[in-house]
Amino acid sequence: MNQELLDSFHYGHCTDAYKIFGAHIVHENVSGVRFTVWAPNASAIEVIGSFNDWNGYQHRMEKVSDRGIYSLFVPRLTDNYSYKYRIYTFDGQVKDKSDPYAFYSELRPSSGSIIYKLDGFKWADARWLKKRTKNFDKPVNIYEVHLGSWRKNGHYWYNYTQFIDELIPYVKDNGFTHIELMPLIEHPFDGSWGYQAYGYFSATSRYGTPKDLMKLINECHKHNIGVILDMVPVHYVKDDFGLRYFDGTPLYEYPNSHDAESEWGTMNFDLWKEEVRSFLMSATAFWCDYFHVDGIRMDAVKNLIYWGGNSDKGVNEGALAFIRRLNYHISTKFPGVMLIAEDSSDFPKVTHSTIDGGLGFDYKWDLGWMNDTLKYFKKDPIFRKHHHHDLTFSMAYFYSERFLLPLSHDEVVHGKKTIIDRMWGNYDQKFAQAKTLYVYMLTHPGKKLNFMGNELAMFREWDEDRPCDWSLLGNSRHASFLRFFKDMSFIYTSSKAMFEHDFDYQGFQWIDADNVDQSIYSYYREDEDHVYVTVLNMLPVGYEHFTLGVPYQGEYVEIMNTEKDIYEGCNMCNYFPLYTNEYGSHHLPYSINIRLAPFAGIVFRLAKEKPVKRRGRKRKEVV
Repeated sequence: MNQELLDSFHYGHCTDAYKIFGAHIVHENVSGVRFTVWAPNASAIEVIGSFNDWNGYQHRMEKVSDRGIYSLFVPRLTDNYSYKYRIYTFDGQVKDKSDPYAFYSELRPSSGSIIYKLDGFKWADARWLKKRTKNFDKPVNIYEVHLGSWRKNGHYWYNYTQFIDELIPYVKDNGFTHIELMPLIEHPFDGSWGYQAYGYFSATSRYGTPKDLMKLINECHKHNIGVILDMVPVHYVKDDFGLRYFDGTPLYEYPNSHDAESEWGTMNFDLWKEEVRSFLMSATAFWCDYFHVDGIRMDAVKNLIYWGGNSDKGVNEGALAFIRRLNYHISTKFPGVMLIAEDSSDFPKVTHSTIDGGLGFDYKWDLGWMNDTLKYFKKDPIFRKHHHHDLTFSMAYFYSERFLLPLSHDEVVHGKKTIIDRMWGNYDQKFAQAKTLYVYMLTHPGKKLNFMGNELAMFREWDEDRPCDWSLLGNSRHASFLRFFKDMSFIYTSSKAMFEHDFDYQGFQWIDADNVDQSIYSYYREDEDHVYVTVLNMLPVGYEHFTLGVPYQGEYVEIMNTEKDIYEGCNMCNYFPLYTNEYGSHHLPYSINIRLAPFAGIVFRLAKEKPVKRRGRKRKEVV
């Protein structure tokens, strides 16, 4: 047993504890399985399973460390057997526990761990991994997916491999760059969506085997699609077979119930304990190592920062030390993996380097942008002028962090309504404004995330038991909305100005942020080759002649208008290139006169003139 690795585990700096703990198929004179577990307060431990009729009297583990490491080698044992640890506590209790480091688990309601050989999968993504970066200057357009309800075979889940032929082409066709998978760590209750888990090293058996998942991710990489995985470092399920009171004592949770009990009816990890830190850091590294994931999205970071997620209770310094350590080690070991914080707090420096006192994340969800935006679009247009700066406020703080703009699963459940149904007005007005919202989102600085179904303009809230309403695509209004979403996504991903300078001030300039009375917003983004001007009309009032200031002279071409007839709009568009006037407007040196339809979102593009390089002979100097 690797003593250096064990020391690292106990000191709280281990990122590969899964190489020791769990059930490993090995060859020790004869092939078999070595089981290893940490349970310092147990009086004895047995391995029970389908290979010994769940009777462990012949398979008692040996205590190999005075710090509570138990191990047992079972010769001639192979994979696919179920097992648990039978733990005898010092106070006389007997607990049958799932393996915290199991690589595979039984399907609920069963809770046994399964011996599984992870090695041997033939990856074909070396080129992808070599060129992978954190994408600071690249487009990131994420499609958030719950695998259990994207599509189904009747009442049955798809296998991981079935998504290869359907999910991957769909994601590519609609302009997404990444898929974010809601938690795949094993969990007992479907309704928790994976956020109340117990098997942190175990890809859920709902959709197949771990190698089936590897195949899906491998195929994503072949098609240049990144994969982001949700992780839950805050809390875990209370179920008796899980981590709670693992060895008869609060081993993984805080020792006092006030801190241990979470607001979700689960148990909070004791993030002051070094072995727990090593457990969670190793779990994060495990998915990067064995499954080649390209990003980790950390759930409920506010609950890491503050005790109980409540700033009034104070900062949890132990949890902050843990998250800084985790982000430092993962970024060092997997430098191309994105680390994303789902954080609703205003805690500073979430995406700053740990060396500079930050938390070390690469991106932070801009939940303020999400709340302000949806609140604004819900308002009656009559009153929008009183809330005009709900939409401009994001740029007042945007450069304090590296932000990601989310319209996630949390916004389409629990009576909140779906994105399109949050729009003010009647059926037609909702579609018009939803398109304008997405023009705003996809031209605003920051990376993007949308939950499945948003692109279909679904009116039904998400239900984990039902697939997306794919039948909506038989309706021309929804089909045209998807066409718009696809076109706008490709404008985003193919236009360097929309992402190359996301996080520096040169990447965004207001043209008019203060047109309160007309509720019209305008701004531009540029790179060395092009300028993109965005205009958003938030009222049901149109203009045949609207003067708009622009920064450069030349020919402005409309490349997106949400009111085009192909998107079932009123077709009040700018059909021909617009040439600049010599007089300026909005404090800019030039202007154009545009047609602006009610509730329209428009994007214009200008190709910059490049200086002509003159060729000629170099004149010789006379000496």
